[in-house]
Order: sequence, then structure tokens, then C-alpha cells
Amino acid sequence: MGHEVKGSIKEATGKLTGDRSKQLEGNVEKNVGKVERSVGQAQDDLRSSERDSRR
Repeated sequence: MGHEVKGSIKEATGKLTGDRSKQLEGNVEKNVGKVERSVGQAQDDLRSSERDSRR
């Protein structure tokens, strides 16, 4: 979640200041955070499925 929040802040700052580079950097960081969150959720789901199949 940290990358998503930091990225959103950078993106908004870039928009406000007209700094396209900062805006794009924030967008990339935000999306990295989303991917990290999705991968983490998939790992959690896999572990949960493995536990359930052992029962």
C-alpha cells in the first residue's frame, strides 16, 4: 500500500505543479504498488487454498 499512496501523492503534486515527469513517476509508482498488492493477495489465496486442501 505504501507505493500506491506515495505514487498518488507524487502524481497529484506533479499535476498541481505542472511537472509532467513527477506526475508520470507517481503514476508508475502507484501502479507498482497495485501490482505488489495483487501478487500478495494471490500468494495469500494460494496459501489459504493449500491449507484448506490439507483438511
